[in-house]
Amino acid sequence: MTASLRLGRIAGIPVGASWSVLLIAALFAWSLAGSILPGLVPGLVPSTYWAAAVVATGLFLGSLLAHEVGHALVARRAGLRVRGITLWLLGGVAQLEDEPASPGDDLRVAIVGPAISLALAVGFGVAAAGLALLGAPALAVAVLGWLAVANVALAVFNLIPAAPLDGGRVLRAALWRWRGDREAAAVTAARAGRVFGFGLVGLGLLETLVTGTFSGVWLALIGWFLISAATAEEQQARMGSRLSGVLVGDVMTEHPVMADATMTLEEFVDRLAMSHRFSCYPLVDHSGRLTGLVTLNRVRAVPPNRRSDTRLRDIACPPEGVPTAHPDEPLLTLLPRMRGCTDGRAVVLDEHDRVIGVVSSTDISRALQLADLRSFHAYPPPHGADLTTIGPGR
Repeated sequence: MTASLRLGRIAGIPVGASWSVLLIAALFAWSLAGSILPGLVPGLVPSTYWAAAVVATGLFLGSLLAHEVGHALVARRAGLRVRGITLWLLGGVAQLEDEPASPGDDLRVAIVGPAISLALAVGFGVAAAGLALLGAPALAVAVLGWLAVANVALAVFNLIPAAPLDGGRVLRAALWRWRGDREAAAVTAARAGRVFGFGLVGLGLLETLVTGTFSGVWLALIGWFLISAATAEEQQARMGSRLSGVLVGDVMTEHPVMADATMTLEEFVDRLAMSHRFSCYPLVDHSGRLTGLVTLNRVRAVPPNRRSDTRLRDIACPPEGVPTAHPDEPLLTLLPRMRGCTDGRAVVLDEHDRVIGVVSSTDISRALQLADLRSFHAYPPPHGADLTTIGPGR
């Protein structure tokens, strides 16, 4: 769901689209021009159907975008950071960098998308009825009617109580309020998502077998995506329960090696990379404030014959692209932000915004291992023939 095409900003939120959205747009236009519109309004020339299909597809993609903008704006109002909105092959996604702090926030962020889709459906339906009464061209009425039905379908599908659909978020919020346990609620919603996903895959395969065509592939593809996303959400929820209460300062690597932004890559490799175990190096100014971050992967991407005249500042992640946190921040609030050009690293700052540490995937893995050890000591298993006790020492 990477945004390959930058479409601009809405209310300050970056909006983009994956190249795959062109495929879904082409499929919609082909279906509308080839069968749906000719079936509703027969007797027109193909070019007219194609022109109407392109307009209808554009308006439907706009409806998808409005759905996601609703999520993003309500999330931002709840204090959540919004990374951006991306349209892709199977719809759209509002990328949030934080999790809702309460069941109420969770519910509001989830429900606003389907509510906007239903409102658009009503608007398109009223417009279609009004044009029909005014004697407007039947093709225009058919396009608006199709948009009304499509938005109803979008809302209803998204309200199915299965993560990662909006209905799954509604289910999570309800269970969270009822049980008081967000992680358990998230796991239940994710399991419902997997069950629903397997059901769609099964229906898609059955349709393909019965019809002897590939008509069910689309259902199976949606089901596969839901299974994958729901599995990832369950893993994230379980990890969240294991890291509950852990602070960034508990896991960070203190006193990281700083690098000079004017250093060439050749000097960096000889003087720092070969003599330290770190895989990332913050760049700082004279007061210790972050000016960028260099990772070994970014250095390796530069051909050896260019390293003598390429400086660290030329390849570093810019400071606005580096996730930052303070030591007293919960680790779980940092994890969603550890993405992008930093290869899964974050920089820890003190109260004066000076660099004091870094957090990497290795640090998080160690935190998970320690969490398991704490659980092990809290509920030790019985000794058996395949267990041994290690005494003091190494």
